[in-house]
Amino acid sequence: MSGAIFRDAWGIPHLRADGARELARLQGLVTARDRGWQIEVERHRAQGSSASFLGAGVLSWDVLVRRARIADTARRCLARLEERDPETADWIRAYVTGVNEGLDGHDAPEFARAGVLPGRWEPWTPLAVWLSTHLLFAGFPAKLWRDHAAARLGADVVGLFATDGPGTSGSNGWLVTGERTVTGQGVIAGDPHRFIEDPGVYQQIRLSCPEFDVVGLAVPGVPGIAHFGHTGTVAWAITNAMADYQDLYRERLRRTGAGIEALGPDGVWRRAARHTETVEVAGEDPVEVEVVETERGPVVIGGPEGLDGGVPEPGEPPLAVALRYPPRVTGDLGFGALLPLLRARRVADVDRAADLWAEPVNVLLAADTEGGTLHRVAGRVPVRSDANRVRLVPAWEPGHEWRGWHEPPRAGLDDGVAVMANQRGPAAPLGVEFAPPHRARRIAALLARQHRWSAAGMAAIHTDTHLASAAPLLDHLAALDAPGLTAPASALRARLLAWDRHMDAGSADAAAFAALRSAVVRRLAAEPALAAAASPPPYPDVFRPWLALVPRIGFALEHLLAAEDLFGIDRPAVVRAALEEVVAAPPSGAWGDTHRLAPWRALPSEDPREEPGLSGDHDCVLCTSAVPGITDLAARGPAARYVWDLARREDSRWVVPHGASGRPGSPHHRDQQPLWLAGDLAPVVTDWARLTKETDV
Repeated sequence: MSGAIFRDAWGIPHLRADGARELARLQGLVTARDRGWQIEVERHRAQGSSASFLGAGVLSWDVLVRRARIADTARRCLARLEERDPETADWIRAYVTGVNEGLDGHDAPEFARAGVLPGRWEPWTPLAVWLSTHLLFAGFPAKLWRDHAAARLGADVVGLFATDGPGTSGSNGWLVTGERTVTGQGVIAGDPHRFIEDPGVYQQIRLSCPEFDVVGLAVPGVPGIAHFGHTGTVAWAITNAMADYQDLYRERLRRTGAGIEALGPDGVWRRAARHTETVEVAGEDPVEVEVVETERGPVVIGGPEGLDGGVPEPGEPPLAVALRYPPRVTGDLGFGALLPLLRARRVADVDRAADLWAEPVNVLLAADTEGGTLHRVAGRVPVRSDANRVRLVPAWEPGHEWRGWHEPPRAGLDDGVAVMANQRGPAAPLGVEFAPPHRARRIAALLARQHRWSAAGMAAIHTDTHLASAAPLLDHLAALDAPGLTAPASALRARLLAWDRHMDAGSADAAAFAALRSAVVRRLAAEPALAAAASPPPYPDVFRPWLALVPRIGFALEHLLAAEDLFGIDRPAVVRAALEEVVAAPPSGAWGDTHRLAPWRALPSEDPREEPGLSGDHDCVLCTSAVPGITDLAARGPAARYVWDLARREDSRWVVPHGASGRPGSPHHRDQQPLWLAGDLAPVVTDWARLTKETDV
């Protein structure tokens, strides 16, 4: 068997091989060559060993991964594939073979800077990478916040703070059927919103063999094209369904001469699995981690003695919290869907593949060249009590067990259009908290402005900056007693009430609004009525972003300002004081001067260039998320943009932040950044004659 690597003008790899297995090896090889440092960081994160070279700052993550049994779960899932789907298991092994070939002698400069060498990938490593990437995707730490907030402020507060906080993962996606396009064929477009990393979290790639020819966005370290792909006759895309499929159980644990026991719902103490692992920490002593697993799942917080440094509430046992998540229960991650997706020819094929999907739970859109469409949820969500979905539940009480799986909901289209933007759509029965409807409504409204669309016209929707969630704060501003304001505050009030509500990088009004919003958030957080929730419980550091009060207020500000009552807080007085605060120290420039990209890198950048300013905001279609009250910097945003044209695949478009290569100094390390910043898209090249052959492999 043989294969070859081709490149287009953007350095995007186009791979051609004699069969699916050889193509998987080739994908692993080119991924290791292009993204070697990136995927090695992910391997270490997936097995809980990143602190060995990144230091104590990532120790809390490593401990969570060890305690959640990510690597062991990946091994279980691979073993199940080998038993039930040996072809997929062999395909994954071929990918890993390619990764190891590509990492052999890898000379990416980051390895030398970190003082590490590439390690060896095991057949289960891609599954562990996928699990660790999506461990916090369903937002189970939000249940820690709800528990904390309800205990400190009362049960009614949960609805007021209805947001998944700074860890929220979002995306936009829309499907326009042939009767609404200039070609008579469907178009699918969108952009996944994730933490922006350097290199990016998505890899543009083409996989071609006699069985299939697919372009799409792959996750480096994972074979195939899971989320966004176009086979020529059918295309698909996803967004996070915001489903709740992970549970947290309060456990009662006790040590015995034989180990640790956990109290079950039948009143019987049963032996829990227990062992210890050692986490190496660069520059510090190793840390020993006790790994405990009850019948509910792995214990991820606390233990028989409770929290580290924590004091149990009077009359309460020491706190231990177990996490229950579907792949740990079933041994199935959904990788059996990956090859069928590549082989899909019609919407029905994508639908059947989606039936095999497990985690994360997504809303899926698909369309084919015969006019078929698909709008459904894909993934596994357990049936259990409503209490499980909202908060921590007691493991020792009956009624909190899992009782099978929900049937994934389906939905239709409205006037030839379907929009998915993490709102309460088809996945509503499966979740608790969803994104506000603003992005979905705005996309639908923009699409309704004209009857027929082209693929080229979709970029304008990607980059829309209208901020509908500004309304409650502006309503409070409008209701202020204007004569009672100072002259500068009155002038700023008039400016903001006349503002077009677009968060454009060059807008001074957008900067002023953001400054006012942050001042309101900080002042609300300082109110005595909310002080009880200001000090989070001593949970591990990895959960702190979900428990910090200021970000919680920032992301829930719309609800908090619109609520009939907020613990007696005088919100007009808060807004008035915040307005005077801003005029006393106004922003010195435009929104993009402070709203700058802040990508995550495993190692600090050696590039002295300042990161670019951005348009957009959390609730804009152009979702570039700052944390109001904390920072204007944007760590999250569009991790890719795509437009899949079913009429002619070569008329499709895409872009990623930075570029196709993860190697600093490569001409393709940052060459797509100007396109990404401007909202432009690069063409998807499918003509082999227009590609440059790099090598036979």
